Amino acid sequence: MTCRTREHLQGAQVTASGRSETADDLLAALLDGMDAALCAFDGYGVITHWNREAERILGWSAAEAVGRKGFAGWAVRAADAQDVQDRLMAAQEVPGRQVHEFALLTKDGGRVLVRTQSAGVPGADGKPAGVYCAFSEVHAQIDLERSIALSESLMEDASWGVVLVDVDLRPAVVNAHAARAFGSGRGALLGRPLGELLEQGVEELEGALQHVLAEGAPPAPVELWVSVRTPEGVRRRCWRCGFLRLASPLAEEPVPLGVGLLFQDVTEARQAQLDTAQLRFRSHQLYRAGRAAAECEDPAEAAAVRLEFALAGFAEHALLDVLDDGPGPGSGRERLLRWAASPPGLPGLPEPGAIPVPYGAGHPALQALARAGSVRT
Repeated sequence: MTCRTREHLQGAQVTASGRSETADDLLAALLDGMDAALCAFDGYGVITHWNREAERILGWSAAEAVGRKGFAGWAVRAADAQDVQDRLMAAQEVPGRQVHEFALLTKDGGRVLVRTQSAGVPGADGKPAGVYCAFSEVHAQIDLERSIALSESLMEDASWGVVLVDVDLRPAVVNAHAARAFGSGRGALLGRPLGELLEQGVEELEGALQHVLAEGAPPAPVELWVSVRTPEGVRRRCWRCGFLRLASPLAEEPVPLGVGLLFQDVTEARQAQLDTAQLRFRSHQLYRAGRAAAECEDPAEAAAVRLEFALAGFAEHALLDVLDDGPGPGSGRERLLRWAASPPGLPGLPEPGAIPVPYGAGHPALQALARAGSVRT
């Protein structure tokens, strides 16, 4: 019975030892896979852990670092060693994380300014048992903080719309400006197909997003006309859009996360340009119409020529009616005959000069006849 007990205990020790080695291997793999440099000290300030990122930044391997007491004599200047050691080990006595900046020495003699975050490690009895310290180069940390600050600013305070669209072309993040442009709350837009948010312009916008996912961002901003569905109704807007393809920085090869859409509403400016261009074109057409009509000897032909020239700037088609020679003006029996149409041969219209046009009472044509002037309707 004693022999069996001894064998059982020996088997348990082997099993416990195997588990301990597995846990150590797992811990080593986790530490070496971290993006931040990490080292740990026991209660006496002796280095117990040193990962690969720490080796990359300072050049000292784990074999060279583990077992040393503090950084004195190798990773920090002698004049700074005691201060650095005191500040790091002080993390055992205070709750939370302590942030410091130190100038450390690399193996080749260079200096690196690092930002550290250190915290105490309690032992099994709850008393301080050491300190862990994560550190990174200051410029890398500042770059990260700038990126985070930029993201938060774009999502909150930007004066243009920002929408992060996932690979399924559905909004994943929307800033306040974009939510106002869509006429909805930020949460209500998330995960919805673009076809539910836009009545027109969906195909153009989705085509642009798919192109960015496949080929990358276009070299210049793109202007798109869209019709946005809002609680107040459909609004026709012109957006000046920029696109950014988003890829995961953690993958070995670029993995698309979606597209960043940045846009500004330029409807008023574009509408003013369109109105100005239309007014300029109309003025030019009327000038050409007057010149062409002046060369016609027959007044009727001059009217038809003027109609043809002026049509392009004002309407899709135009009709020209003349007063019938039968009843005289003021007799109450004025009749208008269709004299010309542009373009000719419009379906559903009588042949010019064939029969009087049956305008109802109050029709703008009869109003113009009565006033001998133009009528706006």
